[in-house]
Amino acid sequence: MRKIELSYRLCSEREPAALIRNPLFELLLAVRDSGSISGAARQLGLSYRHVWGQLKDWEQTLEQDLIFWERGQAARLTPFADRLLWSERLAQARLGPQIEALRAELERTLALAFDPQALVLMLHASHDDALPLLQDHAASQAALHLDIRFSGSVEAIRALNAGDCVLAGFHVREGADGASVTARTYQPLLQPGLHKLIGFARRQQGLMVARGNPLRLDSLARVARWKARFVNRALGSGTRVLLDELLQQAGLEPGQIQGYLRCEPSHAAVAQAVASGSADCGLGTEAAARAQGLDFVPLASERYYLACLKSALEQPELRRLRELLAQPAWQSRIAQLPGYAPQASGQVLSLRRELPWWQLAPRTPAGQGQD
Repeated sequence: MRKIELSYRLCSEREPAALIRNPLFELLLAVRDSGSISGAARQLGLSYRHVWGQLKDWEQTLEQDLIFWERGQAARLTPFADRLLWSERLAQARLGPQIEALRAELERTLALAFDPQALVLMLHASHDDALPLLQDHAASQAALHLDIRFSGSVEAIRALNAGDCVLAGFHVREGADGASVTARTYQPLLQPGLHKLIGFARRQQGLMVARGNPLRLDSLARVARWKARFVNRALGSGTRVLLDELLQQAGLEPGQIQGYLRCEPSHAAVAQAVASGSADCGLGTEAAARAQGLDFVPLASERYYLACLKSALEQPELRRLRELLAQPAWQSRIAQLPGYAPQASGQVLSLRRELPWWQLAPRTPAGQGQD
């Protein structure tokens, strides 16, 4: 078993690359994409001799062949190299939320050394592709550092109620009524008069499938009927809540979905499982599907909210975030993500109006304001 050593570097801007970079996998990807050592060298901006030597060094270190070295033939990865590449990408996808949290903690701590006046805002949130973008945008444009801890939607709201964060990110299906799985999940956790919502985004969730959709999957009913290999999200995640609601609407039981109990921790990990061929489909965002070159079958529109206590709305860091979300520059940036659109971004929203699950207004405890 080979050992792993991690490191990080400081830079003015992050490159849109893997969360943790390793030159071996960059080499393998380049060879696979270009079909030749010389093409890989051009793609990476390196010399042929350097790429050839690096691959030979890695083969010696790993004691495994990585490339079929046939004169006059296109360079191809060996089965071992293919397995290694897919395994590393799956590990990156599975560990994405933890890596993002670690990176956020490092950035937050180091930011205080560079700018003692910087504001820091703690956010627990359901995993979402737009939040790392917001994190970068807030740091560069508003000296606001978002300390993001990814978790399931339910866990995020519980962390908010326990005082472990200032904001909780969660998502709900548009049109969910008081009898829905969505309502039963979130209504006990949120209280009009105590909580407020801040608008963030609208996004699409659906089936992530292989390019060309070879199984012609267009619904959960067809997934069940054709026993397609499904990959799920963990209990407590907003996407698991959405799946259970869609199954209920379709008159399906969880046991009818082959792979309902197989769980991955993020949209990216689900997409990677489908891209690797170990699953036929999974429920996730369009952005995660497109990032892996997958096709996407939309099933539901969602609203992603940021919840906070009403008493926290005027904290300086929260005010700054609300102003940032309302700016055209941010709204234009999020609109570029596949399947995303700004939705009341930065606006303070009434819990009861946005989520009309409370049929009768409860009594307001003494000392709390009206919603």
